[in-house]
Amino acid sequence: MTRQPATPVAPSKAAARIVAAAVVLFAEQGYGATSLRDIAASLDLSPGAVYPHYKTKESLLFAISLRGHTQSLRAVTDAIAPFENPVDRLRHAVTAYVAWHARNNALARVVQYELRSLSDEHYREIVKLRRQTTETFREILLAGRESGSFSCQDPEATVLAITSVGLDVSRWFPTHAFADPDDLARRYADLALLMAGTRE
Repeated sequence: MTRQPATPVAPSKAAARIVAAAVVLFAEQGYGATSLRDIAASLDLSPGAVYPHYKTKESLLFAISLRGHTQSLRAVTDAIAPFENPVDRLRHAVTAYVAWHARNNALARVVQYELRSLSDEHYREIVKLRRQTTETFREILLAGRESGSFSCQDPEATVLAITSVGLDVSRWFPTHAFADPDDLARRYADLALLMAGTRE
């Protein structure tokens, strides 16, 4: 049964500005090459103005990771909620997943590729969210196999392939050839159905 993710508490306006600036710098420079001082300077703030909201750079990365993974998971669960047919559910799950990573490419790039910079405790929390996303896709694939809608022989590898290529959109989007998130998401959904071995 697909569970709805809990919504993180909305940050204050000041904290939201810090998060937005951090996402930009982490995405452009990398987490390791960005300091809290850099983030503060980008907002014309002193480093001391950041500390009441985020005591460490890692706590800021965790807040960003929590929000990004929750948003991504919710995009998928909201998209599939109206549908029961596995083919419809997979199409809408992939469409939502890819479109979210394309539209939010800077945020997605940070939360997907800076995982190992989190503390062990925070890493485990984020992995739980990632597993919920994986499990959502797995449930759809298994239901499709059971109903005869899908013929894929290895659901685990199919789920891995679908989610991996979907999240990797954040690394390169947009390009001259692919600049429309919705069009790209529809194309990826078609490919996912082929990978699943759809029979409809």
